[in-house]
Amino acid sequence: MKRAFVFPGQGSQAVGMGRELADAFPAAREVFDMVDEALGEKLSTLIFEGPSETLTLTENAQPALMAVSVAACRALEAAAGKQIADMADFVAGHSLGEYSALAAVRALELEDAARLLRLRGQSMQQAVPVGVGAMAAMLGVDIALAREIAAEAAGEQVCDVANDNGAGQVVLSGDKAAIERAIAIATSRGVKRSVLLPVSAPFHCSLMAPAADVMGQALAGVSLQKPSLPIIANVSAEAESDPSAIRQLLVQQVTGMVRWRESMAYAADQGVTQIGELGAGKVLTGLAKRIDERLEATAIGTVAAIEASAASFAG
Repeated sequence: MKRAFVFPGQGSQAVGMGRELADAFPAAREVFDMVDEALGEKLSTLIFEGPSETLTLTENAQPALMAVSVAACRALEAAAGKQIADMADFVAGHSLGEYSALAAVRALELEDAARLLRLRGQSMQQAVPVGVGAMAAMLGVDIALAREIAAEAAGEQVCDVANDNGAGQVVLSGDKAAIERAIAIATSRGVKRSVLLPVSAPFHCSLMAPAADVMGQALAGVSLQKPSLPIIANVSAEAESDPSAIRQLLVQQVTGMVRWRESMAYAADQGVTQIGELGAGKVLTGLAKRIDERLEATAIGTVAAIEASAASFAG
């Protein structure tokens, strides 16, 4: 039986996430302490106590979600008495979750991941003035139709496919006017539902090029080791282990599409049958079950779930 651990992206955050892990597992508490020290502030207090509107800010949500995911990973390792590399065959992360995955498999130092995600959030927010860009989710649409709608809506503006999440869920990103046109076109083409997303910037589209430049410079100065497990990258939807390739893919990911549907299909094609979602929420768990019927998925973000999962590895 093959397994992949996956790490959630933005939108999974919630005030109080990870708190019970920090209370129950010293290894998890250490992760939060290290992130606090790396950022020079008590991000853990914001994660555990809020307020929600401050936690949701991109520059906070990104390192916060990473901290919770890695805390869950380290707690599982402690409970199982095994390293993550002994419990799975692949890792993958949705957007910022790639940084969580790389920290989990010790390719990135935890402190570097925290600082990179803080910078990533800031640079993405600064790339496009608030109100200029937008994102919309379309439900009940395949990638081919989504590409047609995006191309028709773009005109002289930007309208890109940002996320192919699977299960008929595709996200568009770009100039606000173009995204609004896309919603109207989608409705006329019979798409079941299209909604603007409550985001502060248009992620994963060409408007994010300034942020990609910032991240390219930042990543060039950070040590990246070979991961203890191959990571299925968002941009390629294939397993990667070479640090230089991973570094380039992280830069490309800022403007590139998150190929999540293809990533999970790739995992299934490699023989993966078990998906474990480490961190906050269960968005990826739900998607995995709908992307490929060969996949069984479990959210591993609570003390009870970690203890149950650890017991299965011990058995």
